[in-house]
Amino acid sequence: MNGYVKNIEKLSLENENFRQVLYTDKNSQLVLMSLLPKEEIGEEVHDVDQFLRVEKGVGSAILNGTAQDIADGSVILVPAGTKHNIVNTGSDSMKLYTLYMPPHHRDGVIHKTKAEAEADTEHFDGKTSE
Repeated sequence: MNGYVKNIEKLSLENENFRQVLYTDKNSQLVLMSLLPKEEIGEEVHDVDQFLRVEKGVGSAILNGTAQDIADGSVILVPAGTKHNIVNTGSDSMKLYTLYMPPHHRDGVIHKTKAEAEADTEHFDGKTSE
């Protein structure tokens, strides 16, 4: 594998998709996300670990019922099995990226909106970027 080298801040700030999988290998996956004002990811629980970093915006990270304020530069670590949600409480789009370890979504998937993401039952199918 050759790996992935890009300017993640630039990609995050330019992203207009609710979810866009950039890179997948057998152990991890890099995904961009953009939340509209007052939009949330939606409460969920994964069987994989997740790291999120906010590049722009303000909001709330709720892990197992405990809410904490987040803003530009915040990181959120979500261990597998943790109930979590990210809520954009601001008046502008929230831009962030996330790492799933191991992968959670199908490589290359793009969901333009939250509704599109919720309607899709896709999950990681074992195929990687390289």
